[in-house]
Amino acid sequence: MISTHSDRARQETQVKLVPHLHENVRLLGELLGNAIRAQGGESLFQMVEDVRRLSIAARSGQEEQNQALHQKLAGMSSDDMYHLARAFNLFLNLSNIADQYEQLRLHKALDWDGLDENAQRPAYQSSFCKLNKKFASILESGVTPEKLYLTVCELAIEPVLTAHPTQVSRRTISNKFLRIENLLEVLDQPGLRGYHIEDLHNKLYRVITELWETDEIRRQKPTPLDEAKSGLVVFDQTLWNAVPQVLDTLSRILYKHTHKRLPLDATPLRICSWMGGDRDGNPNVTPKITEQVIYASRWKAAELYFLEIKALRDELSMNHCNEQLANEVGDKHEPYRVLLKQLLKKLRRTMRQMESLLNDHSQTVKPNIIQTRDDLLTPLMLCYKSLLDCNDDIIADGRLTSIIRRVHAFGVISMPLDIRQEADRHTAALTEITSYLGLGAYDQWSEPERQQFLNSELQNKRPLIPANFPASDEARVVLDTFSMIAKQPAEYLGAYIISMATCASDVLAVEVLQRACGVPESLRVAPLFERLDDLKNAAQTMEELWSNPIYAGKIAGRQEIMIGYSDSAKDAGQLSAAWGLYRAQEQLVELAEKHDIKLTLFHGRGGTVARGGGPAHAAIRSQPPGSVNGSLRVTEQGEVIQSKYGVPGIAVESLKTYLCAVLDATLTPPPEPEPQWRKIMDSLSATALREFRLTVRETPDFVPYFIQATPESELGALNIGSRPARRRKGKGITYLRAIPWIFAWTQTRLMLPAWLGIGAALQTALDHNQEAQLREMQAQWPFFKSTIDLIEMVLAKADPDVAAFYDQQLVDQSLQPLGQSLRDKYQQIVKVILELTGHKQLVEHEPFVLQGIIVRNPYVDPLNILQVEILLRIRKGETGIIEDALIMAINGISAGMRNTG
Repeated sequence: MISTHSDRARQETQVKLVPHLHENVRLLGELLGNAIRAQGGESLFQMVEDVRRLSIAARSGQEEQNQALHQKLAGMSSDDMYHLARAFNLFLNLSNIADQYEQLRLHKALDWDGLDENAQRPAYQSSFCKLNKKFASILESGVTPEKLYLTVCELAIEPVLTAHPTQVSRRTISNKFLRIENLLEVLDQPGLRGYHIEDLHNKLYRVITELWETDEIRRQKPTPLDEAKSGLVVFDQTLWNAVPQVLDTLSRILYKHTHKRLPLDATPLRICSWMGGDRDGNPNVTPKITEQVIYASRWKAAELYFLEIKALRDELSMNHCNEQLANEVGDKHEPYRVLLKQLLKKLRRTMRQMESLLNDHSQTVKPNIIQTRDDLLTPLMLCYKSLLDCNDDIIADGRLTSIIRRVHAFGVISMPLDIRQEADRHTAALTEITSYLGLGAYDQWSEPERQQFLNSELQNKRPLIPANFPASDEARVVLDTFSMIAKQPAEYLGAYIISMATCASDVLAVEVLQRACGVPESLRVAPLFERLDDLKNAAQTMEELWSNPIYAGKIAGRQEIMIGYSDSAKDAGQLSAAWGLYRAQEQLVELAEKHDIKLTLFHGRGGTVARGGGPAHAAIRSQPPGSVNGSLRVTEQGEVIQSKYGVPGIAVESLKTYLCAVLDATLTPPPEPEPQWRKIMDSLSATALREFRLTVRETPDFVPYFIQATPESELGALNIGSRPARRRKGKGITYLRAIPWIFAWTQTRLMLPAWLGIGAALQTALDHNQEAQLREMQAQWPFFKSTIDLIEMVLAKADPDVAAFYDQQLVDQSLQPLGQSLRDKYQQIVKVILELTGHKQLVEHEPFVLQGIIVRNPYVDPLNILQVEILLRIRKGETGIIEDALIMAINGISAGMRNTG
């Protein structure tokens, strides 16, 4: 049974709740209760209410109510478990909606600091306000207006949307959540009368009833095309408008401070995607699937441009135009409309063609459709220049400017697609080729031998791959992928990411395969360094490449390198991985300066702290000086996409945060860490690494314990994502992907990967009288402060008493001491963090975060108790509705913890 946590209960009852947020949560919960009563009947409603009241009482320390709660849940039928889990899952999601809206509301409530202080506050006031203040503070630091202007114009920030093997929300459900948030915003408007409020409450009730009546469970695994379409929905709903809105705001603020506007072709923000391009460990992403995703993306872009240009055509009704436009359309009435009508016809043909290609895979692309961004820009810029020549600047600066900015940012494909593949797959394909040609087995060659061969092939004029080459199925997929790339215009695609990259030949291999398969304009190749040893060797790998005149001649002074937070943390633990990533970036930045390379670092972050997640501004600010040099790429995964970009206002704020953070880190970078701080971090990292690997790798009982104590084994059977949970067959932690590894511990609320080893490291430092230095590091070094803050946040979300209950019910008696030792380590790190921060309670300095945890705990607790009982029944062989109940419990716990993996 879960402990009643009396000490914690006393602390939680003392926290003052944010009134507006509390009221919205109460309203949504009340409407949900009404929907359950109306659709499920009085008995279901009473069951949900009984469990809710018992759980709240148990959280407050009432042991008798706690026992009653456990007895009630353990005795439920599987059918009741499913319905109860649905109810609590939906409430937690509604709480998250209220929480997200509260964040947006607080952003909008910021003091207006615009061009005209007497102006009415517009909807985007916080975006303007924060950017405006950031520009002012940068100029006050000594940066000249010209330097600020040039830096802004050269910014290159690219959030990259990725699919997620533990993403749990269906697109249908997400759309309804968006409707609820929109209604909350309308409900918040001043001056509403009683009947208006009643009408809005009815609309909320209607959507919540729709949610209750909708099957939340995917009955089939999503395909990569399904995942890509989900990404396109977010692009359509928010990013299509958010990006030009932010750029317009940026241009206005830039003019205020520098008297120059943002150039039309500047692209400080672009959105990219991995959905349908990421084939690392996912056999479902085939060359044909990638082509289909490209067609779907082009269709969506054509549709959105069609709607915008149709509206633009209605606006541009004037007859006067310049000579160039008159020559283009002839002596016609309303020349702008004549030109745009032709463009609309071409867009309509493009939509029809893409739809045909999606439905009939045997068709080929036909001419006379929109193929490149120039097909859009040419007529649009003709209109723009004509308007300027006719003194219609005010008209040109409206919708037309927004469309032109979209074309530069999005192109004709919505989101350019990265391609990702594991290094070993390229090695295997080259081994087949060299063996067939009688040159020996490539995979048996030394690194110098591989590089010599690859350098030779990059200069060789003869084809590497014979026309009749009998490739295996695995090699054929690799080669067909490059052949598919060769058929696409370069602007449709982004980078080619090599996961698990270890050496220079991994990069040269991709360059050779692109050349061998006829790629006319090679994709930029980005090695992904993601294990601790690979991070340590990253600088040496790049030194070999950048010193290679053949490779250096191909990259034209630009290089993208991806660093992985997920696998590095799974390999070495959170603290050692974070320090390894920091050191690798420092070395790469120094090396890039030596070779005069413009370096872009691509951060492979996830939603959880153990995968590099956390507040964006703090994360970027904590990077080494010089590592964010006006450019940044970062992955946005799964539910993170929904939380950052699922709502228009939040999408604007998220993009603005990236702009502010990258500008801040570029023009006013953080200070270099002191030598003494580095020594302490080296020591902390070494201690944490030993502790982490001693537990995860060298404790024989750890893997059996992990399998029994968490729902990891059951996750693979769920229709959650298109990608398998494991890269290869095997039961060890090594074979498990980082995301389900973290997801499983999140479900039990131990959150082990985010903190294991760190408590021992910090305690050792304190034992060596380094408390003063640690406090100094926390106060003056953004990297260390961000690390401690994130650990404190995840510890606040964790609950060792819940994890203990999983052990009691699911784990063999012989393995339970291991679980107790892990919980003891949790208590150790909590004690050390409180001592270091001076806090009496975890995250007491973040009342908004703390309130979210407190509000959700009584609703997550029953789901954990249910999940344990469900796992017991499933492991005894029960099937059917109990499996749906498990999915509901997983979804609910994920919603309550505010992340998946």
